[in-house]
Formats: sequence, C-alpha cells, structure tokens
Amino acid sequence: MSYQIRFTKAAKEDLTRLYSILVAQDVQAAEHALAVINKAIELLETFPFTCRKSQANSPFLRELVISFGAGGYVALFEIEENNIVTILAVRHQREDDFR
Repeated sequence: MSYQIRFTKAAKEDLTRLYSILVAQDVQAAEHALAVINKAIELLETFPFTCRKSQANSPFLRELVISFGAGGYVALFEIEENNIVTILAVRHQREDDFR
C-alpha cells in the first residue's frame, strides 16, 4: 500500500527553522540534515505503522525518529483515511517537545 505524504504549514515552518539554525553554523551540514530528514520521511510512503506511537490511546498519531550525527530529529505525523500521512511537526531531539 502506498501513502501520500503531506506537510502542515507548521511542519514546513519547523523545517525552515531547523535549517536556519544549522545553516548559520555549517551550510553543508544543514543541506545534509535536510536530505536525511526528507529521505527518512519517504519511509512513511510505505511503512508508516512501523514508527512508534506518540500516544498510547491513538494508533494513528506516531513519531518517526531520524538519526543525524550525535542527535537527530523527530517527525510527528498522523495516518489518515485515504492513505494519507500528514507531517504535523518536526523537531530536534534535544528540543523539549512538539509545539
């Protein structure tokens, strides 16, 4: 089964924010991080249910852990009807929580 991936406005803003933080330090690392995030999200087109549940009572709200260097990123997403996966937010693993 194939799922369509879409991003909320907030998730797109998260990616822009995360890129901006890293690009100020290292342009190549920022480009690489964005590529790694996008590649990881491609996994959701085929296997969204392999990711961990975000809340115990909601099997459709999940988190994708994305390794990058010593840390990484976490994408919060929802599996919806009609084979749609919506990326709700993306954060660095060292951030407190999703906004």
